Amino acid sequence: MLLQDFYEGKAFDAYTYFGAHLQGQGCLFRTYAPQASRVCVIGEFNNWQEAELSQEDHGGIWSFYSENAMEGQMYKYVIYGKNGRVEHCDPYGFGMELRPGSASIIRNVAYSFHDQEWMEKRTRNFDKALNIYEVHFGSWRLKADGSWFTYDELAPALIDYCKKYHYTHVEFMPLNEYPFDGSWGYQPTGYFSPTSRYGNASQLQTLIDSLHQAGIGAIIDFVPAHFAVDSYGLKQYDGSELYEYPESDVTESEWGTCNFIYSRHEVCSFLQSVCHYWLQEYHFDGIRMDAVSRLIYWLGDEKRGVNPRSIEFIQRMNAGLHHLHPSCMLIAEDSTAYPNVTKPVLEGGLEFDYKWDLGWMNDTLDYFMKTSDERKDYAAKLTFSMYYFYKERYLLPLSHDEVVHGKKTIIDKIYGSYEEKFSQCRSLYMYMMVHPGKKLNFMGNEIAMFREWDESKEPDWFLLEYPMHDSFSKYIQQLNAIYTNYAPLYEWDDDPRGFTWVLMEEQENLFGIKRSVNNESGIYAYFNFSDQNKTIPLPEPLTPLLHSDWEAFSGHTKQVQKASKELVLPPFRSALLKV
Repeated sequence: MLLQDFYEGKAFDAYTYFGAHLQGQGCLFRTYAPQASRVCVIGEFNNWQEAELSQEDHGGIWSFYSENAMEGQMYKYVIYGKNGRVEHCDPYGFGMELRPGSASIIRNVAYSFHDQEWMEKRTRNFDKALNIYEVHFGSWRLKADGSWFTYDELAPALIDYCKKYHYTHVEFMPLNEYPFDGSWGYQPTGYFSPTSRYGNASQLQTLIDSLHQAGIGAIIDFVPAHFAVDSYGLKQYDGSELYEYPESDVTESEWGTCNFIYSRHEVCSFLQSVCHYWLQEYHFDGIRMDAVSRLIYWLGDEKRGVNPRSIEFIQRMNAGLHHLHPSCMLIAEDSTAYPNVTKPVLEGGLEFDYKWDLGWMNDTLDYFMKTSDERKDYAAKLTFSMYYFYKERYLLPLSHDEVVHGKKTIIDKIYGSYEEKFSQCRSLYMYMMVHPGKKLNFMGNEIAMFREWDESKEPDWFLLEYPMHDSFSKYIQQLNAIYTNYAPLYEWDDDPRGFTWVLMEEQENLFGIKRSVNNESGIYAYFNFSDQNKTIPLPEPLTPLLHSDWEAFSGHTKQVQKASKELVLPPFRSALLKV
C-alpha cells in the first residue's frame, strides 16, 4: 500500500498494511489512531499485558512486532485518548471471537483456490441469467441440537439445493463480525472478519471455492453506511470521532448505529479496502451494498439534499473496484429516484452494475394485496415499471426485508383464500420471471412459508410434507429452470426490443407479455389476475411451457403440450408459452 493513497482516500489495499500480519517467526501489528496519546497491544501471546506500540514517522500510524504472537491467538488494542483507556478490536483484524467476546484473532487469510475455470469465465451477467438465492447463513439449516453449521459443513447441502432450484448465485446476508444476532450482520464491528459463528476465514474460503467448482456464484452483503456503537468497535476508536461524524445531529442513525464520515479520506480508504478484501481474498463474485440511499442523501433524507462527499466516495470506490475486478458485480440497494445509479462514472453515474428495483417490488406486492375488483383500478401497479425500466439496469428483489417485522410473508400478503393465495403466488413468480431484470428470492419463499422469517429458526422445511407446499416448490424449480434456459427471458433485459405488452385489458385484469431476443421467436406469458375464467385468443399457435394450473402444481388443468391458438386461464392463473 502507498501511504499517500491511504491519506488521499485512494487506497484499496489498506488491509495489507494495517492489522495483524504474520511475518517471520512472529506477527507485526499496525493500527491507525492519529488522536491517541498512547497505543498498546494485549493478547494471548503476552498474557494480556500491555506492549506499547511505537508511533511511525507517518502521522497517526502505530506499530509493534512480537516474536511470540502466532496464528489463532486473540488480541486487542488498548487506546489511550481523551476517553482514557479503552480496549478495541482491530479495525483491520482478519478474525474475531464469538460474542460476547470482543477480541480480534490473528489469521492468515492466504488460501489456495481451485476455481480457476470459474474465475476465467466469470462475467457481470448483463446478457446472462442471474437468479439469486438470498440466504441468512445461520438460519438456513441448523443442526439437530439447534447449533450452527460451519461454512464448509453447509457447502454440500447448499450446492445441491441451488442446483435443484436452478439458482445461479447465492447472496449471503452480511458475514462480517457483529455482536447482536438480531441485527443480522447489518451492525458490524469486524469489517474484515468473517463472523466466527460459522467458522474462520479458511472455512468460508472453502465454501466459496466449492460453490464456484459447482458452477454457482457468491455475492456478499456489505454495509458502507453505518457501524455498531459498541465501545470496542470503531466508535471513537482513537478517542476522537475517527470513523464517524463529530456533529451530534448526524453521528448516529435511527437504528442506533454510527454513520461513517466520507469527507475523511482515511475512512474512504478503509471502506474501499473492505470491498477489495472480500473480492480478492475470498473470490466473491459481487457485492450488494446496503442502504445506498443513505450515502446519496444526507442520512437518507432527500429533503436534506445530496451528500457530495459520499457521492464522490461511491464513484471512486466503484470505479476502482471495476478496475481491480472487472468481472465482479456491484449491486445497490437504493430506494430513491436518484438518476444514473448504474451509469459509468465517466457519464456522471455511480457505476453500480445493478440497482434493486424496490419500486417494482412495492407496486407488485401492493397489486397482489388487492381484491379482483380493486385491481381494475390498480393496473398501473403492474405496468408503471416499464415506463422507467430502461433508465437503469435493475434487479427484481423479493428479499428478507419483505418477510419480517409484521409485513407477512410473500404468500401471506396475497389476497384470497388459502388455495387462491397459492394460485396467485405461482402467477406472481411467473410475472417476476418474465419481467425484465435479474431476479432475487429470499430463502423460504420458494416453499411458500406463512411464518415470518426469524434469524434464530430455520425455514419450515416440514411444509414440504404438505401437497400444496411441495407442489409449489416443484413449480418454482421448473419456473427457475425455464428462466435460466431460455435466452429471451434474460439476454435482452436492457434492450427495449426484448419486451412487448401483447395484452393489456386492465378492466378484465388480463395481461400478456412477449420476451424476445435477436428478432427470433420469443416467449409469451399470459396472466389472468381476475376471479373469473378467461379464454384468451393467441397471436399464433403457441405451445405451453408452463401452466400455473397444471395438476402437478395442485391445479386442475391437465398438462398438454401442443400448439393452440387460444388459452384457457382459470381465475388467478398464468401460463408461459413458446412458438
